[in-house]
Amino acid sequence: MEVIAFVGPSGTGKSHRATVVAHEHHIECIIDDGILIYRNELAAGFSAKREKSRLKAVRRAIFQDPEQIADVKAKLAQIRPERLLILGTSERMVNKITAALDLPEPTRYIRIEDVATAEEIRRANESRLKEGKHIIPLPTMELKPHFRGYLIDPIKSLLQRGKNRKAEDEKSVVRPIFSYYGKLTFTDDAITALIAHAVKQTRGVLSVQDISIRKTKGAGIGLELEFSLVLVYGVDTRQTIRRIQRAVQKEIEYTTGMSVNVMKISVRDYARPER
Repeated sequence: MEVIAFVGPSGTGKSHRATVVAHEHHIECIIDDGILIYRNELAAGFSAKREKSRLKAVRRAIFQDPEQIADVKAKLAQIRPERLLILGTSERMVNKITAALDLPEPTRYIRIEDVATAEEIRRANESRLKEGKHIIPLPTMELKPHFRGYLIDPIKSLLQRGKNRKAEDEKSVVRPIFSYYGKLTFTDDAITALIAHAVKQTRGVLSVQDISIRKTKGAGIGLELEFSLVLVYGVDTRQTIRRIQRAVQKEIEYTTGMSVNVMKISVRDYARPER
């Protein structure tokens, strides 16, 4: 496997250009901020851009978590790419990533200045500093017929976000709008099936009903999901709802590349499972 490094200071637009750089150099896989991307899909890992503290984000980005390391190494062994692009703020950072994942040292270093003008770098930095926008190099998918345009993270769960969250914590993770594989759309029925599958795999739930899928309005564009549940009598409701939130979010985001901004869950009834 040949490793190629894509290096530049934080906020200069590396992630935004990563897919283009990979395409031009015939690179199959990208590692960026803790995740492995293969064929425009998130293949393994956990994004550092979703961590709430800088320390956790740094540890995630340079692969200090054994579970994350094992996940990415296993996927790379399965894919066996000829070339791998690793994004980093410095050569030292890229070398830390290759060491953590037992990868060979880079054969080439591509710098952000090689692919972006000074003005483009300035605008990217301004977007990071003023708007708090972070890019994940995954293509935007579309929900047919409701959705067009950007998809933004993180999930704005009604149970997870209080009214007093500080503005600086509300960072957006934006996925670029283009894809080399053309436009891919998902019907409401497809999203409904994913929700039903995720809920079915969660213990303590008997059924999911009244599923509604909408585009969110306002500053944060993405998906708003609403559905009701019949839970097993006697379960811990709060813990069960949290498990469902995580399961549904993962199922939709990992399968479709779309982001869930709002998830409204109501408990319709409790019942005992049939024997």
